[in-house]
Amino acid sequence: QCCTVTYSLMDHFLKYLFIICNLVFTVMGLVVLGLGMWGLISKESFAQEKISSIGTDPMLIVMSLGFVLTMLCLSGCVGALRENCFLLKLFSFAVLTLIAVQVLLGILAYSMQGQIGGYLRSGMLAAMVRYQDDLDLRFITDEIQTNLQCCGADNYRDWEVNIYYNCSAPGVLACGVPATCCVDPLENGTVWNSQCGVGALMLDEFSAQSVIFLGGCLGGISRWIELHQTQIGIVSIVVVGVQILTLFVSTRLLESIQWHKAYT
Repeated sequence: QCCTVTYSLMDHFLKYLFIICNLVFTVMGLVVLGLGMWGLISKESFAQEKISSIGTDPMLIVMSLGFVLTMLCLSGCVGALRENCFLLKLFSFAVLTLIAVQVLLGILAYSMQGQIGGYLRSGMLAAMVRYQDDLDLRFITDEIQTNLQCCGADNYRDWEVNIYYNCSAPGVLACGVPATCCVDPLENGTVWNSQCGVGALMLDEFSAQSVIFLGGCLGGISRWIELHQTQIGIVSIVVVGVQILTLFVSTRLLESIQWHKAYT
């Protein structure tokens, strides 16, 4: 552990700015961690009959991201506060690794952009199959369909992949679609009508278009990305820029501590 040293005014400014920023992100990490834990507990994912499938639970990913963010930012905060070279090196290495992974993912996404649509389609169809059984996938699917005003992956008839909405199903949902596919799911403008999509798959397209959205969500996602590609690019640059700036500050602090240790 490095000894406490005397810093220049700039070093002091960078040190305490670094500490404050990491404290803020530590709190954010704790909030994300808490949300993940709350999601797992509220769904009773730790129950004996569900524990075997907890590895595929989206809330576990949320909880893991919160834990990693908390530990990473806490190590940077304590490292700067205590002037601990080991923690600052650990933090710098982790941030550098994170930047490298994001750059590699960006390159990979660009090189595989022709296949991304297929992966999205497979993922959405899988979510539709498990729509009634997984609350997280149901929430995500409903949010996509509501916000993009779409239904299914390619079109509304994709909902036949779900055993409850398939026309051969025995229940009341047979030949229907979720209420989030409906053009107007609110009855009288106030009450949510969860049955508004019942029987929609038996209608022809001309009749169905007044009841539900016919277009699939993959097209909606593509259009959304095209409309917001500038904002997405700006956000991506800002995120990576903040990480690079954080790496620069942590490296500067580390060098300053080591320099003062060598000459005092």
